[in-house]
Amino acid sequence: MEWQDLLADGYGRVPEFMENVLSGLNQDDLNWQPRQDCNSIGWLFWHLTRQQDAQIAALMGEEQLWVRDGWHAKFNRDADAGDSGFGHTPEQLAAFKSPDAPTLLDYQRAVAERSKQYFGTLSKADLDRELNEPWFQPPPTVGVRLVSIMEDSMVHAGQAAYIRGLRQGKGWQKY
Repeated sequence: MEWQDLLADGYGRVPEFMENVLSGLNQDDLNWQPRQDCNSIGWLFWHLTRQQDAQIAALMGEEQLWVRDGWHAKFNRDADAGDSGFGHTPEQLAAFKSPDAPTLLDYQRAVAERSKQYFGTLSKADLDRELNEPWFQPPPTVGVRLVSIMEDSMVHAGQAAYIRGLRQGKGWQKY
């Protein structure tokens, strides 16, 4: 197995996991917050996909799918490429209204597919290229960034599963 296949497999697991977590949820479930200052399932899946879209687009030197393909309109949000949810206040979390589960999944699948295509363009030397981000020491490489994007996605997907468990109790997860 090649390293590109490993990345594609890891990134491809996110929409599969999302599909399980989102199965059977309605709008109230997607927007439910355990507390007002907590994330909702819909917000978490929007955020993890937004951060992946934004960071992969930056690595590619291309426009985000959020803007280019009009995903912002499907989420009833502005085409603000800088808004991925990072730093949202409790008020912004509470105001977030999730689209339906199919829209969340379709956006994630589009971003995952673009990521997979990007992996196929990379060489081993590309992975070792340092990013111009002097606020990190040592500066991250493309390879380090790709792993951190996947880690962030997995963490937020797990948080969404936890919130679903809080909302619905035991027994919701399919194996």
